Amino acid sequence: MSSDPEETQKPWRFVTNHTQVLLAIAQNPDVRARDIADAVGITERAAQRIVADLVEAGYIESARVGRRNHYTINRAVTMRHPAQHDHEIGALLDLLELDEP
Repeated sequence: MSSDPEETQKPWRFVTNHTQVLLAIAQNPDVRARDIADAVGITERAAQRIVADLVEAGYIESARVGRRNHYTINRAVTMRHPAQHDHEIGALLDLLELDEP
């Protein structure tokens, strides 16, 4: 039996992958999907799907700049869960965003 708490805990998280992707974009609006995937611990394809979800829902806008994308977060969009529907995503980002990458 392992004494490492990471190995004995169930694999759920408080912050979803969608939120983790949003945080990665908040820290670097020019981040590549590959770098998002590495930071979140998901595949590059999953990162691309999540970015597409966030664009479709209006949380971020994507603009092509040369060969890369530049993302802008719409901080005024409210959270999706009914329990937080009146809270803007910007407040969550302020709470969770780290000063250092």
